[in-house]
Amino acid sequence: MASPRSGFAVVTPASRGIGFALARYLLQHTDLPIIATARRNSDNLRHRLLCGMENSAAEQRLSVFDVDVTEEPTVRSLADDIRQTHPKAPLRLALTVPGILHVEKSPSQIDAHAALESLKVNTIGPMLLMKHLTPFLPTRSSPLFDPFDGEVKLPQHAIYAMMAARVGSISDNRMGGWYSYRASKAAVFQLAKTLDLYLEGKCADRAISLAMHPGTVKTDFTKSYQDGREMLSAEESAERLCGVLGSLGLEGRGRCWDWKGCEVRP
Repeated sequence: MASPRSGFAVVTPASRGIGFALARYLLQHTDLPIIATARRNSDNLRHRLLCGMENSAAEQRLSVFDVDVTEEPTVRSLADDIRQTHPKAPLRLALTVPGILHVEKSPSQIDAHAALESLKVNTIGPMLLMKHLTPFLPTRSSPLFDPFDGEVKLPQHAIYAMMAARVGSISDNRMGGWYSYRASKAAVFQLAKTLDLYLEGKCADRAISLAMHPGTVKTDFTKSYQDGREMLSAEESAERLCGVLGSLGLEGRGRCWDWKGCEVRP
């Protein structure tokens, strides 16, 4: 297992789809302690994440907790658990990936309850995670992380990454529709930039914030519009995203990057 100075990683939620693939990838290709979350049945998630894992140290490196990102007490409890399990280690990599999609093709299909749920999961959830996880990031006086040049190259600064989506880009919106999802994911672009401005003051070059676009990934999340279009597997997307994160320097801060390493403009 890595030394405390190497830090730890958080993937939340990690129960399925891209979150699950990211947690598995980090377990397989880094030696960092990994904290993963599920809304419920954390024991089941732990079993699935470790299933078939050839790395015998993975079991010791993995901690799994029940967290509902829309319920602040559970997010606060996660922070308390981290203080207990990793008292001397800073947060090196945060991958916050909550997401829910309600498809509306016209304004007449907007449902108030569904739209509010989209905002709670896609926007408020990342805000609550930000509130309780950023205190674990290194400050401007912290030493740089030990370099990690394994299969996943990690920079010596921390990365706080939020899952956005290309359809959250206003400048890229050429088709319309998906009103609640577009609005809630557009907010993630703003959250990533606003948090990064805060981190510039508090952490200087020791931590950055950014947003990610995973590509169109074939998961339960996207099954409502898998209409023959070319799609990535969750595993392919996770590998590509981790590669992009490992290649970004400080110039990547406050922006949104896709799985190919191209910027997605707000």
